[in-house]
Order: sequence, then structure tokens, then C-alpha cells
Amino acid sequence: MMQQKIYNLELLDNGIPASFVLRTMEEIADRQQGIADDPHRHNYYSVIWPFSGSGRHVIDFNEYPILPHHIFFVSPSQVHQIISGPETTGLVLLFTPEFLMKNSIREDFISNLRLFRDSSETPALPLSNPMLQNLQLFAGHMSDAYASGQEMKYETIGAYLKLFLIECNSHCNLFPDTNTQRLEVGKSMVQRFKNLVETHFNQWHQVKDYAGALHVSPNYLNEVIKSNIGTSAKDFIQNRILLEAKRTAVFTGKSSKEIAFELGFDDPSHFSKFFKSGSGQSVLEFKQTHSS
Repeated sequence: MMQQKIYNLELLDNGIPASFVLRTMEEIADRQQGIADDPHRHNYYSVIWPFSGSGRHVIDFNEYPILPHHIFFVSPSQVHQIISGPETTGLVLLFTPEFLMKNSIREDFISNLRLFRDSSETPALPLSNPMLQNLQLFAGHMSDAYASGQEMKYETIGAYLKLFLIECNSHCNLFPDTNTQRLEVGKSMVQRFKNLVETHFNQWHQVKDYAGALHVSPNYLNEVIKSNIGTSAKDFIQNRILLEAKRTAVFTGKSSKEIAFELGFDDPSHFSKFFKSGSGQSVLEFKQTHSS
């Protein structure tokens, strides 16, 4: 069974933890010395941009092909594993939430993007030729600044990183809105609901819990969530609980009973039924299937 593995950003020469790191995929492969990457988590955001080569990228138990100029966006809580083919080239940008704050990028900037998703579906973003030219320009400026000794290098990087992410987001149709005429109040409620789920999914399992916190009826909340993201509030909550259950089952040595209590289930047998209904496997079967 996989042991818990969480990667932190490296230390700078002066021993201070980095909040932004730029690496090529070739450099990372050299550090691995030909050893396949283990499934792991980061405490930072990752932007993985292959230029050439092949391989597989497994994110939260879903497998995606590594294709030239298809960019992956990985959130800190996600479990992922890169299995790249020979001679894969590309660029990797790693940055912490603190890096954004230090460079006057609002806390809600990332959450308002359609790029980083704390969900089980995280496909790569394919780049068109016009996008490719703009992103190469922004990436080039970040790379030059990163290699320089200029006094405000990280402020420069922060400015171009924001432009880079905005450019990607403006062309992102991976998670299209189902109702382009939705009101701002609807957008606000969706975001507040998602934030509440992320904070309370291991305590609140019912739509009524979230509706009460948002001061609306469960039916109204379901209607708003369904019209904006294409799934009911109930399914969104249950999918988030199931995803965390999968992550914990594979990523730690905890038993089914321990996971059940950690996720707010009073009855472990109820959790077992919930897990098998959602994944098609028991917790033990799922661990065996996904253990390295």
C-alpha cells in the first residue's frame, strides 16, 4: 500500500523555502534518474506543459495521455503521478498560494479560473496556435526573470504568471458554463457553496446543511447549482466525499472504518455501501487496484 507522500517546494540557496519554481520536464526526469514517479500530493499548484514526447498523467485515479502542447493544471490537494516516455520535453511551473498573495494576486483569482479543479476530472487544456504564441511569450519572460538576479524578479514572474493563466482561462472550454446568462448572484452562490463543501464535506453530507448556511431552501440551492455546473448539489457533495475517500484509501494506511469516521459517517457499514455504490468496488478492492 502506498505510504503518504507530500512534496514541498525546494529550498533556495539561502535556505528559505521557495514559493515559485520553474523547471523543465527534462530537469525533473534527470532528478528522477529513470525511476518512475510515485503517486503523490503537493502543497502547491502545478502547471505542466509538455512540448514533445509521450506518456501518461494519472490525476485522482483518472489517466490522461501526455500530448505535445496540452497543459495540465494540478491543485495542491490532488493525487497525481507522471509516467513520461523517453525524450519528453516541456515546462513545469510550481507556485504556492503565498506566492500569489505576495504579488498582489487576489485570493479568489485561482478559484475563479476554470483551470484548477479540486475534482476527479482534470483533463489537459489543448493549445491552439494563437494561444501557443502568447503563452510562449509569457513563459519566456518568466524563464528569463527566474534565471536573472534582478531585484524584483518574482514581481515580474507574478505579473507574467497572471497573464499566462488568464490567457489559458480565456480559451478554456474544459468546464463550460451551462447557462451563460446566469446572474452574478448565481455565480456568487455557486462559489460560496463550493467553498462550504470544501470546508465541511467531512461533517455536512446533506443539501439542507449547505442551504441553511447560505440562507436559501434546499430546492433553490439545487436549482442554482444544477443550472450553473450541470450537476445537482447532492451529487456535487457526494462526489467530493467519494473523491476524498478514494484519496485517503490509497494515499494512507487507514482502514475502511477509520476513513468512515474521518469523513463523518457514524456507521462504517453505511460508508462501505456508499463507497461501493460510487466506485463499483469495496474499499479493499479499490486499494488493491490502485496500490503501486
